[in-house]
Amino acid sequence: MKRIEKHASFGGQQEVWVHESSTLGCEMRFGVYLPEASLRGIPCPVLYWLSGLTCTEQNFITKAGAQSHAARHSFIVVSPDTSPRGENVANDAAYDLGQGAGFFVNATQAPWAQHYRMQDYVAQELPTLIEQHFTASDARGIFGHSMGGHGALVTALRHPGRYLSVSAFSPVVAPSQVPWGQKALGAYLGADPQAWRAWDAVELLSIARQEKLHFLVDQGDADEFLSQLQPELLQAACKEAGHPLTLRMQPHHDHSYYFIATFLGEHFDHHAMYVS
Repeated sequence: MKRIEKHASFGGQQEVWVHESSTLGCEMRFGVYLPEASLRGIPCPVLYWLSGLTCTEQNFITKAGAQSHAARHSFIVVSPDTSPRGENVANDAAYDLGQGAGFFVNATQAPWAQHYRMQDYVAQELPTLIEQHFTASDARGIFGHSMGGHGALVTALRHPGRYLSVSAFSPVVAPSQVPWGQKALGAYLGADPQAWRAWDAVELLSIARQEKLHFLVDQGDADEFLSQLQPELLQAACKEAGHPLTLRMQPHHDHSYYFIATFLGEHFDHHAMYVS
């Protein structure tokens, strides 16, 4: 591991690190905010933020204003890249497939399977790395935006007991039913829709009932991608499964980081109820 950025912020430090990922077979970067308590050697809980299509580790750490909220709650906040990267990593000319569009799944199809194992990276390799190298406790929460909101919900549902809290902004809740998801899941997992069910939050809610973490989901009603997101499908699935959900349709808000920054503090407060 090598630190390539360090910035003082709200009594703590915003850092960016680079490392060789054994899971993905390439070099990866992640942002990590270390609150003052962590820098003083006090183990702090960790929130993992998963970003959306085309994003790197930079979008969240520079646009969301997360550092003040993390400092207020003494959270370490980790923001990984959204896919493997590099000249030898498979890619596609479109923005919604390949590099920058890993969809947080474990690919099974060529040429993607060699590197695109973002689920294992986010849920296993990265937390192990964080807990070994920083003053972090094993209390974890997960949240994200758009493709990353999908990733947060699915990762929490697939790994009962690993996370204490989960939330999302504008998540892709049913990728099996919308063009973004159908394109990505078809490429990464193959043409059989049955293989997609394990990576679809709406589908998982019908079969993964061991744990019922309270979902907080914010969705702008002026979101230009609302047809790809369809929060009403998550609402119906949660009602059917008896799964706790707070879905807030936010008037006039779109899909941007202006939206995220407006309500991010409330998401930190939500996680603090369960993780702190």
